[in-house]
Amino acid sequence: MNEQSTDTQHIILTLDAHRISLDVPREEEPFYRKAGELLNQEYHKYQRKHISATSEQLWMFVALRVAVNLFASTRDKDLEPYLRAIKTLNREIETKLNN
Repeated sequence: MNEQSTDTQHIILTLDAHRISLDVPREEEPFYRKAGELLNQEYHKYQRKHISATSEQLWMFVALRVAVNLFASTRDKDLEPYLRAIKTLNREIETKLNN
């Protein structure tokens, strides 16, 4: 049996029909499990849409969808400070106009 440090945890994830054995940082274990659930959900969604697609093609759809979501969330985080500033300015303008 592999020796692992006390700050890691051994987990087994099932992605579609594939079992993956991993040693992950203990504090990240819930994230790996949630990621596995998300990947399975996306996989099954594409499986229903693309009945004749191979498993490899379905996993490519999933990978692309996850990457797009990552970039979209990064974009949204980049815009957050600007949106806060615009809201603050808008409130100040409304306050001045109402006085």
